[in-house]
Amino acid sequence: MNTTVSILADIPEDLHHALTHYLKTHPDWDQDRVFAAALSLFLLQNGECDRRAARVYLDSLFKQAV
Repeated sequence: MNTTVSILADIPEDLHHALTHYLKTHPDWDQDRVFAAALSLFLLQNGECDRRAARVYLDSLFKQAV
């Protein structure tokens, strides 16, 4: 069973506009999927070699429930 945790984050307005544009042009993606992919990739690239982060990254790329 996958448990999700809600995160409230402030992001720069320019980044928000870019995200909004991306989501409008890629209807199969949603904000939660983008954030899960981005955060898990960041952790993988910055030394957190955790299989759970890798699984979330791969699942988000291939549109599995995260």
